[in-house]
Amino acid sequence: MVVAAALPLVAEYGAAVTTSQIARAAGIGEATIFRAFKDKDEVLDACVAEAVGTDHVLRELATISLDEPLDVRLTEAAEALHAYMERMGTVVGALHASGHLRPGRGGPDGREGREGREGREGREGRGEGRDGQHGAGTPPDARAQSFLALRDGVVELIEPDRDACRLSPEKVATAFLGLLFTRLHTPAPGAEAPLSPEELIAVLLHGSLKHPGSDR
Repeated sequence: MVVAAALPLVAEYGAAVTTSQIARAAGIGEATIFRAFKDKDEVLDACVAEAVGTDHVLRELATISLDEPLDVRLTEAAEALHAYMERMGTVVGALHASGHLRPGRGGPDGREGREGREGREGREGRGEGRDGQHGAGTPPDARAQSFLALRDGVVELIEPDRDACRLSPEKVATAFLGLLFTRLHTPAPGAEAPLSPEELIAVLLHGSLKHPGSDR
C-alpha cells in the first residue's frame, strides 16, 4: 500500500518527495510508514524494486490468451512491456535526476547505499537509467536474469506458432524485445515517430518489404 501510493509521487517529485506526502496519498498516518520502513531512503529503494521488478508485467503477459492470433498476442505484449518500461524509466529517472541514484553507488550521499548493496544481494532487474539502459548498481547477472524472464514470457506467447516460424520462438522473442527497446529511445528532432505496436509486430513477423501484388 505504501509503495503503491509512493510510486506516482516519486515519479513526480523524485527524492524530494516527503513521507508526509506519501502518508496522505496512502491514507495512513506518517508514523505507520516507519513501522514498515527504516527511513525514506528505504521507501525509495522499495519503489525502485517495484518499478523495475518484472513480476507484475510477467503476470500481465500470462493473461494474454493463446487463442488469439500471434500478431494480436504480440501486440498486447508490446503494449504491456512498453507501459512497464515507461513506468520504470519515469521512476528511476526521477530518482536519478534528484540525486538518489548515481553511477557507482546506490545512495545520494556519495557512499554505496542500500540500492547498490541490495542489488548485489539478490534484487533482480534493478537500476535502469533514464534512457532505458541499465545503470549503476545493477549487477550484470541480475540484468541478464530480468531480460531472460521477459524473453521467456514472450516465448510462451509465440510457442503455439513454433512450426509457422522460420526461427525458434526464443530468437523471435529476442528480436521482439530488441525492436521494443529501440522504440523507447527519444527520436532526434524532425525524425520519424517511433513504430506503433502494430507496425513493430508487422515488421517482426512479415519484414519490411511489400509482398508482390500488395500495397502492404
